[in-house]
Amino acid sequence: MSPSEPESSSTTAEAQAVRDIADVAAVEIITTAAVHLMSAAAVKCGLAEDGPDGAGSELMDLDEARKLITALAALVTASAPDLGNQHARSLRDGLRSLQLAFREASAYPDAPGEGPGEKFTGSVV
Repeated sequence: MSPSEPESSSTTAEAQAVRDIADVAAVEIITTAAVHLMSAAAVKCGLAEDGPDGAGSELMDLDEARKLITALAALVTASAPDLGNQHARSLRDGLRSLQLAFREASAYPDAPGEGPGEKFTGSVV
């Protein structure tokens, strides 16, 4: 095996990965990113299912949740016109649920319009 063979297979794998991503529609990539942000925010809001060890509430980190929800709100708001009504509506509904869950989990809820992502979505009450 020559030293150039691993490079060649690595370059081939990279080229295949680029071709694979080129075949994916932008809406699908945006939606996937939004779902990842939603899932992470849900865990950080303490919404993870409590397993046998009761880890759901132990995973809560509202500072991290705030960042994730704000990023999700920006993504959903900016991309909504390109997503189509059904995708955008589903993402907005999920975002709103997370914003409300954050508000409920907060010992000191933010003022209306000051919660995570509300600068993009408006007040969530």
